[in-house]
Amino acid sequence: MLKKKYIVVGVMSGTSLDGVDLAHIVFTVKNNKWEFQILESETVSYSADWVNQLKIAVDFSDKELQKLNQDYTQLLAAIIFNFIKKHKIENLDAVCSHGHTILHQPQNGFTLQIGNLPEIATLINQTVVCDFRIQDVQLGGQGAPLVPIGDRILFPEYDYCMNLGGFSNVSFEQNNNRIAFDISPVNTVLNFYANQLGLDYDNKGIISRTGICNEDLLNELNALDFYQKKHPKSLGFEFVKETVLPIIDSYSIPVEDKLHTFTEHVALQIALALPNKNGSLYITGGGAYNDFLIERIQYHLPEMKIIIPSTKILEFKEALIFALLGVLKLRGEINVLSSVTGASTDHSSGEIYVFNSKQNR
Repeated sequence: MLKKKYIVVGVMSGTSLDGVDLAHIVFTVKNNKWEFQILESETVSYSADWVNQLKIAVDFSDKELQKLNQDYTQLLAAIIFNFIKKHKIENLDAVCSHGHTILHQPQNGFTLQIGNLPEIATLINQTVVCDFRIQDVQLGGQGAPLVPIGDRILFPEYDYCMNLGGFSNVSFEQNNNRIAFDISPVNTVLNFYANQLGLDYDNKGIISRTGICNEDLLNELNALDFYQKKHPKSLGFEFVKETVLPIIDSYSIPVEDKLHTFTEHVALQIALALPNKNGSLYITGGGAYNDFLIERIQYHLPEMKIIIPSTKILEFKEALIFALLGVLKLRGEINVLSSVTGASTDHSSGEIYVFNSKQNR
């Protein structure tokens, strides 16, 4: 008999490196209708040393990656353990953790999310569901995006669900299939140039707004092969490092102009990516705070109704949905859609590490 109520903690670390998102969530399900309540939620920032390590890890050797994985698992476990203790959370069914993506090369049959080693269950004294992407890549999929099944289950009333994080991605229904794909880099690039000005990020897009759009750069970015590809498709930091940043840096223009031009590029690619240019667009992720970016998206989609939700959902939607993926895995139910990732079949993905003193699975 499957349970109708689940108490879990969802954990997410995104490519924008703003920290680890944690959300204490109660899910209830009745007649296949899911409801959720986000209770405590928190983002724990990385130290400057960890930000630097995670930025450069794409170039690490296998041995260096193994050590990083061990160290990061210890760090993540401490963050999760402290969150549970601080908020006095009890009777957890599981901690559902994404880990942190270091390498994502589905075209080579490979993806690596660190922080998903089996010892994490013992370190936090909880059952852990994690490592959701590997199986999909093994089944020929992109291993991303994984959020769309959560969009379908938890936010069915919106025509489009979009996340503006390190990358932009969108999901929507088309011919009774959930379609989803990555659109373009966002904060991975915007934060990179904000860092050059001594800032963690461009608050509300204020600096981007002061710049001037460089049409040559804009055209060169828009002409990149990735944007011509059909879905399913996904992006990793390798694309930013090897393709996008070298193009931008080949232009001797002020940082403000680079930020402005790239913001325009993001907004334009989002508009081009949506098959219908009207309806409702539900935007979450850190980029939803970038007023200039939202204005430019609205400019290119004048008939679209843009909805930005409450702060808790906006900031913790990915933690929420990875929590749901973990619960679906515990139930043995499909949590990854082949229509989204391109895998050979829908499947129930992830690893379950059971803390020995528990007998709930």
